[in-house]
Amino acid sequence: MPKPRQQLKNTQRERLIYRHRLMLSLLIVFLLTGIVVSRYTLLQIVDYEIYKTQSDRNRIQLLPIAPKRGLIFDRNGELLAENIPSYTLTVVRERVDDLDQTLAIIQEFVELSEEDIAQFYKGLRRRRPYQAVPLKFRLSEEEIARVAVNRHRVPGVEVDAQLVRSYPHGELFAHVLGYVGKISEREQERIDPVNYSGTHYIGKIGLEKYYEDLLHGTVGYQNVETNAHGRILRVLDSHDPIPGGSIRLHLDAQVQKVATEALGDKRGAVVAIDPRSGGIIAMVSTPSYDPNLFVSGISGTDYRALQEDPDLPLYNRVLQGQYPPASTIKPIWGLAGLYYGVVTPSTRIADPGWFSLPGGSHRYRDWKRGGHGLTVDLDDAIVQSCDVYFYELAYKLGIDRLHSFGLRFGLGATTGVDNTNERRGLMPSREWKQENRGTHWYPGETINVGIGQGFMLVTPLQLAVSTSVIASRGELRAPRLLAAVGDSPVHAPLMGQLEDVPEGAWETVIRSMERVIQGARGTARILGKDLKYSLAGKTGTAQVVSIAQGEKYDAEALELRKRDHALFVAFAPVENPEIAVAVVIENGEHGGSVAGPVARKVMDAFLLDTLAPMPEISGVSDE
Repeated sequence: MPKPRQQLKNTQRERLIYRHRLMLSLLIVFLLTGIVVSRYTLLQIVDYEIYKTQSDRNRIQLLPIAPKRGLIFDRNGELLAENIPSYTLTVVRERVDDLDQTLAIIQEFVELSEEDIAQFYKGLRRRRPYQAVPLKFRLSEEEIARVAVNRHRVPGVEVDAQLVRSYPHGELFAHVLGYVGKISEREQERIDPVNYSGTHYIGKIGLEKYYEDLLHGTVGYQNVETNAHGRILRVLDSHDPIPGGSIRLHLDAQVQKVATEALGDKRGAVVAIDPRSGGIIAMVSTPSYDPNLFVSGISGTDYRALQEDPDLPLYNRVLQGQYPPASTIKPIWGLAGLYYGVVTPSTRIADPGWFSLPGGSHRYRDWKRGGHGLTVDLDDAIVQSCDVYFYELAYKLGIDRLHSFGLRFGLGATTGVDNTNERRGLMPSREWKQENRGTHWYPGETINVGIGQGFMLVTPLQLAVSTSVIASRGELRAPRLLAAVGDSPVHAPLMGQLEDVPEGAWETVIRSMERVIQGARGTARILGKDLKYSLAGKTGTAQVVSIAQGEKYDAEALELRKRDHALFVAFAPVENPEIAVAVVIENGEHGGSVAGPVARKVMDAFLLDTLAPMPEISGVSDE
């Protein structure tokens, strides 16, 4: 029986399989097409702006333009702080593939210190994306040329031209103007990062810091197109920065120079104020330093030299030095005696050369052994600087009234000067001693305050301010360095007015201060020689170390830095004062013969516009 024929091909099943495979293939194709379409939709439509921005970021950069810092002038238009061109080597991190290798290549043609590299890495940590970080400031012309030749080896490295601060007078105004310096990490946290994106500098101390907001200005910007190497091809858009405001000061550069030269190599301070306006004519602290060293970063060697100098050149004695006012305070206490009715101009006090508290045995000695006569009145006490008179006057007034009256002259409080780091001094009181020393006030401490010693401390600026209060017959003004912003004048605020002083009291004290200079027994009578204007003043000699009762002060037996300080205050012309001066010379010993001539030279320079030499000083015995 023949076998059945086997079917070799199942056409129907093959068609079914084919249809399934075709549908699966079409499904895969549609699926992949959908994925591609959706991806294109996402890139080209949904996220278009994101990727366009990222693309533009590689091609277009927003670069900040630093504003020009405002200039600083003295009262006569002489430039005290300016901006000069400088070139800085910068790095844009995003343009550099291997930073370590790039730095190594740079060091082949530009010398970099460890400090330069350390500061650069600090700057990297606080920068914004694509922001240029400075690597080295103030490139020389030779270094700029080397960078230009090797630029192809270091993509992302550029030489930026910018203006940096310069102080043409160097040390002369260092303690007044202060200086600008590179922005620190701490400062970076408190400044506006946008407004400071175009500059690396900020005011550190002095006027530069106090008026930072005014001097800095407002940053500008420009949109630029760059190539793949970060080089600028063209500027697309630009907004100019707003320059900082230029300011004019009350300072007189010529008087400042005279005061500095008059102090010479002495450690001390000079302050000159216009009593009518509160404007500061001169403010000198010696020794000084060159603020230009700090602008682009002072070297560790130079900074250590300044810090370790025993004469403390970085120390602003005008605002931070606190000294016993000594006898310069006596005219104010004389006014207090008249104000409270404790004495009259004719009240006479016995002067055996010492004073003792009632019931006490301790003798408070006068600086002049044997005293100044059988009895002395207020005029004699100021002219001859009689300690005994003011011992008794202070005892009668008491510390409460002395404290209250001293505050009205700006003692024991910051003056409000437009500068930084001012100290308060100390006008002691019962409350102060209880709070700070944990004990009550003793009458003997009042006696010491009566001659400007003991706990009492003042800054040279406070001395000048209190002297200007006497000169103006009662106006206490906040001293001001700033005279005008552009063409707009700035006025010093009136802090207080002594209107309740008895009639004639001002003239009584001022006449006595004038006789300190012109009187036959005045402690600064040498200053009256060839004087071309009326001058009122007061000498002072402040103890640095205590002298035991019964012992005599012997300068030769003391180290230089333990000798007395020399002080002098004055104003002129007496009838219509234009200038009040305070001078403190550390360890200068004699106010009349050491500090007084400095004040005289300053006043001559301001009032007479002359640099005529002072008469020779000899044979003068003063407090």
